[in-house]
Amino acid sequence: MPANLLDEPELGAESKQFTWTLNFGPQHPATHTTLRLILELDGERIVKATPDIGYLHSGFEKLGEHLSFNQYVTIVDRKNYISPPMNEVAWHNAVEKMLGIELTKRCQYIRVIIGELARISDHLLCTGAAALDLGAFTAFLFAFNLREQIYDVYEEMSGYRFHPGYTRVGGVLYDFNDRVIDRIRKVLQSFHKVYADMEKLLFRNRIFLDRTRNIGVLTKEDAINFSATGPIARASGVTNDLRKDQPYLAYKEFDFDVPYMTEGDVYARFLVRMEEMRQSHRILTQALENLPTGPVNVPLAEKFPLPDKGTVYNSMEGLIQHFELIMPNRGVESPKDEVYAAIESPNGELGYYLITDGSQTAWRTRTRPPSFIHFQLFPHLIKDHLIADVVAVLGSISIIAAELDR
Repeated sequence: MPANLLDEPELGAESKQFTWTLNFGPQHPATHTTLRLILELDGERIVKATPDIGYLHSGFEKLGEHLSFNQYVTIVDRKNYISPPMNEVAWHNAVEKMLGIELTKRCQYIRVIIGELARISDHLLCTGAAALDLGAFTAFLFAFNLREQIYDVYEEMSGYRFHPGYTRVGGVLYDFNDRVIDRIRKVLQSFHKVYADMEKLLFRNRIFLDRTRNIGVLTKEDAINFSATGPIARASGVTNDLRKDQPYLAYKEFDFDVPYMTEGDVYARFLVRMEEMRQSHRILTQALENLPTGPVNVPLAEKFPLPDKGTVYNSMEGLIQHFELIMPNRGVESPKDEVYAAIESPNGELGYYLITDGSQTAWRTRTRPPSFIHFQLFPHLIKDHLIADVVAVLGSISIIAAELDR
């Protein structure tokens, strides 16, 4: 006879747990980029998450083995495309360490300025988009309005709005003029109101707090074990910041704090990024007030810097150096050596490892991008959470696909 479905199961019978698979991305409004998450679900609870690194297939690192040290700056711009100047500073920081070049003081300050503007821009997108994913659309608009003003600075200083390609070996493309300085001052003046508006909208917003507190918790021990850096690590109590612990450029000369928290959840990562923007504002204010005079590029006698157009058109030495650096199979020789150098990018440690063979093109180029390191955190952070928490956790670790599949 058929068994009665209402009967109690026999003792010893094994109960089976059935799960189903959900693809989150690669084209999803809350991923912000071409990455994919394969979620294994028990109802709405996540049992397992498998990250897929992306679909860009850009070959960025391989391009670094075919382009000169100056040409490759247009490629590194496109890795973390949310804060392109920071990639440029990181790349030429490694090249100049390998070549043994000491930048002029004015150039160091200018690179600090464009880097901290990029940090604010990156954090504005991260915090604004994270709020948007959780329903706070107005905060997103406030954040993007200020980002447009930062793009105005990029456009004025380089001629390009999104990918400036501004740094060069031993210097920068153009010196700052009064118009650039004025646009930077406008950004600094607008910052306080934007920050205050975002603070009023989000810091005590009941829905935002419920969606972010005690979600995606990363302990200090796990942050260290997973090699987390930047705001993600500092939100878990790891206070390392390369600007303080391994100073580069002129960061020793600036007075600023390294914000950190110990909770390690989505909300802590949000607050750390918000406070970091205020500290970047402090650095920018000091840099503008104390911006040194003098040249922005190292002397032509170094044989590494690309001369400016005025020198090329009016000086035989400048014309010869420009020719030598631009023509293939010519130019200065680099040491046959290897080097690793890193900076504190908006998302953490961004480093470049180079092997050189004597030419002005790297024999091997390798990037240490924070997004690639932090993407491995996601399965750990999201386990046993709900589907609705995916967007909150993913937004808090600020993954950029061009740093994943490169």
